[in-house]
Amino acid sequence: MKKLRKIDLWIVVPYILLLGIGIVMVYSASFYNALVAGGKTDQYLIKQAIYAVLGLFLCYITFMLKEKILKNQRILSIVMLVTVLSLFYLLARAYLVPSSRINGASAWINLGFFNFQPLELSKLFLIMFLALVLTNKQNRLIKKQGWREVFREVFQPLIVVGSIIIMVLLQPDIGGALILSLITLVLVSSSTIPGRLIAELSGTLLVLFTSMIVVITKFPPGFVKHNYAYQRFLAMQHPFLLEQKAGAQLVNSFYAISNGGIFGVGLGNSIQKRGYLPEPHTDFIMSIVSEELGFVGVALILGLLLIMILRMISLGFRSKKTYNSLVYYGVATMILAQIILNVGGLLGLIPLTGVTLPFISYGGSSMLILSVALGIVLNLETTAKFEKMKKR
Repeated sequence: MKKLRKIDLWIVVPYILLLGIGIVMVYSASFYNALVAGGKTDQYLIKQAIYAVLGLFLCYITFMLKEKILKNQRILSIVMLVTVLSLFYLLARAYLVPSSRINGASAWINLGFFNFQPLELSKLFLIMFLALVLTNKQNRLIKKQGWREVFREVFQPLIVVGSIIIMVLLQPDIGGALILSLITLVLVSSSTIPGRLIAELSGTLLVLFTSMIVVITKFPPGFVKHNYAYQRFLAMQHPFLLEQKAGAQLVNSFYAISNGGIFGVGLGNSIQKRGYLPEPHTDFIMSIVSEELGFVGVALILGLLLIMILRMISLGFRSKKTYNSLVYYGVATMILAQIILNVGGLLGLIPLTGVTLPFISYGGSSMLILSVALGIVLNLETTAKFEKMKKR
């Protein structure tokens, strides 16, 4: 109970509010399609409520663990093994049984009662793994003055990280691979590697990424033109010209956002969820929020998410422990990257990637992993508070 009294309410309160909003919006966005498909109108509502309650439970359990358990290398090795094997299984299944792909990708493992998405576990593993490795090597990294020396120090962990990112990319899941890459870049940049080297790395990656986009856009190779990711890129540029093809989802998202205005058309009254937007309770749930609750509803959700993110970044700045700071930054990056990819895609600012909105979109894997991640953040922060009290 003493630990609960010190819990960070700037994270807990937005988290609980978002869980409640997510349950309501998943029901509102899904009941029509569920009814048309011959199912129960509340089937997604019940599942999302179960995921939310289970997420709260896992968040509490993680929060109450001793800090040394979070840093236990044996446990981390087990998580790594599960992550790598599950990703390898997806690739092998997609190759051997092409019909197992859903929407062109092999990203879920059906456990009967639950569809497990290894990508979500990969995000949390990368944060915990890199935070521990970079902390253990912090004294050696700070002395390195060249990339060759730094590379020798981080070669083995980067092999693990690179392998996971490549396997996610091959699913194919470009959005997921991008999130993992951003988490890696932020944690490496926040480590004790000299700032000059980080600036060189960031500049090089920016030039390479920009050049790749320009080349693919202006001179697309033949094998790329029919790729689903390239079609989504074209749809972002010319949604209305491709309305009957790749641009259909984006155009209907625009309609939903436009219909909502400032205050929305009312909860449950969305038109675009009635067969126009595919899977409105997952990737496009923010479009439905915009249509039904308007700009006010969108601002509320994004505001709550922003409070959590800024709080974690603030904790990272103030923490005197490298490990804690890296975990805070990693979890904040994970949530922020998902928001940018989801909302940016719905607005046509970036290609659609199929990334869900944290705590709002329907889905068990995302909800449970995000809840565990918040439990870890709350655990580290509360433990740090008790340590400060003991020193006084």
